[in-house]
Amino acid sequence: MTRHTGPSAGPPTRGPEQPAREATRIVSQQRFGGPEVLEAGRAPVPVPGQGEVLLRLGATAVNPVDCKLRAGRVRFLGDPPFTLGFDISGTIVEAGAGVTGMNPGVDVFGMIHSRTGTYSEFVIARADALAPCPPGVDHVMAAALPTAALTARQAVDAADPKPGETVLVHAAAGGVGHFAVQFAEHRGAHVVGTARLSNHRFVRELGATEVIDYTTTDFTAALDGVDVVLDLVGGAYGQRSLRVLRDNGRYITVQGSDAEGDARFRRVTGRPSPALLTEIGAAVAAGRVGVHVDRALTLDEVQDSHRLSESGRVRGKLVLTPWRDRQAP
Repeated sequence: MTRHTGPSAGPPTRGPEQPAREATRIVSQQRFGGPEVLEAGRAPVPVPGQGEVLLRLGATAVNPVDCKLRAGRVRFLGDPPFTLGFDISGTIVEAGAGVTGMNPGVDVFGMIHSRTGTYSEFVIARADALAPCPPGVDHVMAAALPTAALTARQAVDAADPKPGETVLVHAAAGGVGHFAVQFAEHRGAHVVGTARLSNHRFVRELGATEVIDYTTTDFTAALDGVDVVLDLVGGAYGQRSLRVLRDNGRYITVQGSDAEGDARFRRVTGRPSPALLTEIGAAVAAGRVGVHVDRALTLDEVQDSHRLSESGRVRGKLVLTPWRDRQAP
């Protein structure tokens, strides 16, 4: 990937690939519902404001929360219309006023929270939420990292497992889970994962020493005296997880959970962190952290990507790349 550095200040800086302002292709929805409400359309190319950059999409990712927002099960984006997507890897084509060190041509990745989302050919992002893409990490790999890897790392940091402690990771083969297993194992923890049988070898290769098939085995009957639970499922898994947790253990969840109120409970929400993302990206580039992309689809297939995500059968991450024909309406 092309990377350029150098100072940038004052008025907006535009690159040689500055888009025409007439329109950009986006995926949006006009109502809550199933994957069929996701529709391709056109919108004006946005203009970066103070501290913002305009990116040409290299890739974005599908996260479970995208499906919940689409269906109206969570509503922190408000009511439609809006464009989904929180992860971005792309190339800066225009920098807004006050942006320094991120000139047009720089490949960057990060997490954004906006109603204009990342399912779009051009994406607005705050410059201070982005990190340069590391050498050797392409847009597909980079887009798989922000939400999932940051959430996993921040959850593991909150748990602070010590060498030799037992860490139970629920949904260990998923997007957040496959990073959490690695980060916990890097701390010297004894990692136990829950996953369906077809994913056991994968989870062991990530660093887990034990894997429980949640479809056939009740983990509460198989475990006891766990030091840390990283609950990436939530709901009724909370109280069940507390039953296998030590009295002084740590229960960390990234979902709503019925364990709330217990003294060992803590909820972690993935937060943008360019510094931490830079560290994770360097670990990926060096081969110390693996990124598993189950499938890379194009934005032509955005409805299919949501169906796959909701199937519960995704190993690692789903990534979306730009439309095959960018000139299509």
